[in-house]
Amino acid sequence: MIGFDDSMPIGAMTIGDLKVLMQEIFETAAGQNVSKRGSAAPKRYVYGIKGIEELFGCSHATAQHYKDNVIKEAVTQNGRKIIVDVEYAIELFGRRNGHGQK
Repeated sequence: MIGFDDSMPIGAMTIGDLKVLMQEIFETAAGQNVSKRGSAAPKRYVYGIKGIEELFGCSHATAQHYKDNVIKEAVTQNGRKIIVDVEYAIELFGRRNGHGQK
């Protein structure tokens, strides 16, 4: 922020100083929001064998096969809890079928 320091009392500011300060704050915040939006979209997850079935439109047996083999790297399992990173699973599935995206 140009022309202001942390030791300056707010009461010593003029309305013009306050407008300049607020404009700088808004421009900085807007720039940070744009850079956050420009980054990758938030990760999507599906849960359990049922989630894999719905994601790929397949049977329970096929979903189990995918979990254990095809999309294994995208699966996190702790006990009975299964979490699948959707984007990574789709990428792995595409590679398996020869339609690799990257």
